Amino acid sequence: MLRFSSWWNTLKQLRWYLIAAVLLFAVGYVLGNQWSGFEGFIMEQLKGIQGMRDQLMQSDNQELSFFVFIFYNNAIKAVMIMFAGIVLGIVPAGFLIINGMVIGLLLRIMDSQGLDLASTIIKGILPHGILEIPAILIAGAYGMRFGILILQRFFSRRKRAEGPTVMDWIKQTGAGAVWVTAMLLVAAIIESTVTFWLMNG
Repeated sequence: MLRFSSWWNTLKQLRWYLIAAVLLFAVGYVLGNQWSGFEGFIMEQLKGIQGMRDQLMQSDNQELSFFVFIFYNNAIKAVMIMFAGIVLGIVPAGFLIINGMVIGLLLRIMDSQGLDLASTIIKGILPHGILEIPAILIAGAYGMRFGILILQRFFSRRKRAEGPTVMDWIKQTGAGAVWVTAMLLVAAIIESTVTFWLMNG
């Protein structure tokens, strides 16, 4: 089940949930980028991260400190979201929207400050985001599938509904969590080194 081919087959089965994850993330981005009504809410979410960033900048080994923080923060959240889908998939959907809103708001703020958005995206998001964002989307897709599966099992009148059982899906999600964590590990290494150097060089 941990083989890449098995995981790839699971992702194929999740294609509609992956599309839904992309759409929810995009909706969040548009809300954060175009509508100021959520600005206060998002800024509150970012205060804690900014405070932690300031502390990490004072550490003796900034790259290592950033790596540990980024990896554990992202990995724990992603795995939790994959299994939190048991609550009807609501939590993963909200997670995707909020993450999209954060990126949308940050880019809007940078644009209002006259910063070069193209340079910011290429240097500050693209190097690690090429793995981190897909990992977040995949985690959300797993979570939403879990929620739909719970609903199918709850409302099914048959003794055995079509598709995987809840226990089967928990095992598949566990295997998927390993691959998502691996993606986030590589993304954290890139963000704490390449992205860090590009943005502070």
